[in-house]
Amino acid sequence: MCGIAGLWLGRGAGADMLARTATAMAAILRHRGPDAQTTFIDASAGLAFAQTRLAIIDLSPAGALPMTSANGRFVISYNGEVYETAEIRADLEKRGLRFRGHSDSEVILESCAMSGIAATLPRLIGMFAFALWDKQERQLTLVRDRFGIKPLYYARTDRGFVWGSELKALLAWPDFHPTIDRDALASYFRFNYVPAPASILRGVNKLPPGHFITIGPNGAGEPRRWWDLRPLVTAGLTAPSTLSATEAEGELDRLLRRAVGGRMVADVPLGAFLSGGIDSSTVVAQMQAQSVRPVKTFTIGFTEPAFDESTDAEAVARHLGTDHTTLMATPAEAMAVIPDLPEWYDEPFADSSQIPTYLVSRLARTAVTVSLSGDGGDELFAGYVRYGWGDRLCRYLARAPAGVRKLFATALDGVPSGFWDTLEGLPGFPRQVAIKAGKLAEISRLADSGDVYRRLVSIWPNPQELVSGSAANWGILNDRDLETEIGPIVERMQYLDAITYLPDDILTKVDRASMAVSLEARVPLLDHRVAAFAFSLPRHLRFDGTTGKILLRRVLARYVPRQLFERPKTGFGIPIGEWLRGPLRAWAEDLLQPAALISSGLTPAPVRQMWSEHLCRGLNRETEIWTVLMYQAWFARWNARLAS
Repeated sequence: MCGIAGLWLGRGAGADMLARTATAMAAILRHRGPDAQTTFIDASAGLAFAQTRLAIIDLSPAGALPMTSANGRFVISYNGEVYETAEIRADLEKRGLRFRGHSDSEVILESCAMSGIAATLPRLIGMFAFALWDKQERQLTLVRDRFGIKPLYYARTDRGFVWGSELKALLAWPDFHPTIDRDALASYFRFNYVPAPASILRGVNKLPPGHFITIGPNGAGEPRRWWDLRPLVTAGLTAPSTLSATEAEGELDRLLRRAVGGRMVADVPLGAFLSGGIDSSTVVAQMQAQSVRPVKTFTIGFTEPAFDESTDAEAVARHLGTDHTTLMATPAEAMAVIPDLPEWYDEPFADSSQIPTYLVSRLARTAVTVSLSGDGGDELFAGYVRYGWGDRLCRYLARAPAGVRKLFATALDGVPSGFWDTLEGLPGFPRQVAIKAGKLAEISRLADSGDVYRRLVSIWPNPQELVSGSAANWGILNDRDLETEIGPIVERMQYLDAITYLPDDILTKVDRASMAVSLEARVPLLDHRVAAFAFSLPRHLRFDGTTGKILLRRVLARYVPRQLFERPKTGFGIPIGEWLRGPLRAWAEDLLQPAALISSGLTPAPVRQMWSEHLCRGLNRETEIWTVLMYQAWFARWNARLAS
């Protein structure tokens, strides 16, 4: 795992300036690669690579980056891990190549040199973002993996082209002075994150997952897709797998074992996050089944029962026989993380599970350098609570006349303030259900299934009221062709989540939190072969109308008794709402003052109303308020940097 960055200014750029900037970029990204910070300069072309390295495979000098191909033509700067490279390596050796080491980066580089990028990318299994420089053709190519596990930002200006694993690295170029993109800011308030391909800074883009971009000497070039999930989803709907449930269970078990086993290869200590939920328990079970010694597993617990899964994780760990560590985090420990969030995430980012994700990453880093994670299972196997809600709501919208729906919505409008939050406090009542229930009145007035999904994933449904003069773009969520291509709402929600929420929220959260402590996080459930199989399944093997992950549960039951993992989904959260009314109130009040809101470009009235409701009327507005607070904290940390 590494950090990459660079700039290409063309002829006339001084070698000293290129070296200084690349060195500064590497220093900024040191947390992503504390083992080495190096540069590559092609002064004749005005190009510089910056590289930091967290050495995982081939710790010798032969694995050092940036790396030049055996023929001297290509140079790669690389972030990530590619697994199961033996076949590619053997093919190259048959063609006469003699490898210098055993790193995956050398395999990628030499395959690109001999076979070209287009032929190489489909053979790569894993997570990666890399820059490839062709000295002969004077072409630069940036590549991002299928699901966007590894990040990559880039910007094109009149002076040249700049890129990096994190946004802050781009600002090391002294001539780069971007401003806040207010349309992207409005989208942030809608989703809790800035959706790709935009970034919070005008003119800076994220390379979309499954894309590459090739830039020539004239600076031209646009992102091109090299892998697409959409045909896999439509193919599964058109011609779903005919395997029996038992056969499908066996095949999924085989695919998962291969995916997990491939991600257990490392020349450094390795472990796994374990929440006790289905996804992480499946990964750990597959790891332990292939390990000759107890796997190291890590869990964060909280004293608040509604947010604590440590007991469940410990029960799974005992059954599997892992070497388990639990840290019971105090509110003070969790809140101490908050001031550094704007620096780690670079963009406004308001998924509050970023805090426990950082804490469990920090815990794991005390014992291991690589940790496997269960992320991706909800998107591939229909695990989110909102899939059940979306399915039922769309059936309701299709059957109920508009007049009936209007009466129902009016009745819900009459429910006393705080009712849904009261339900949330009842024993056994899932907090996500309470939050979604509060949106029923509005959803009852919607027109179609696309509107239902858009409302379910919206934090601030009308973000323009916060960011005046902006236009929040729905992007792919407004693609009406999807309703024809992927008609069933559950599969459409899965697909949209997999290409938006998964890379821009879930994977961003895990990447930044783990890299903040120099920990490599691997996500075996997002092996593209597992994804293809998951979307080939008939719906009843993923989702039965109320419960998701049907087949994944069956596989896990081969290793862990069902009573240890069959329970309501709780998520990976913290009691932000309570903290905002208590120990975080003074901090929040400062950031939410009208003058502070105006200074950051926001309209105070809707924010102050939401804050008042959260404090005084007993309504749970934690998600909306946290979104504003994370932007305000980001602005306070980044404004001077952008203005300088």
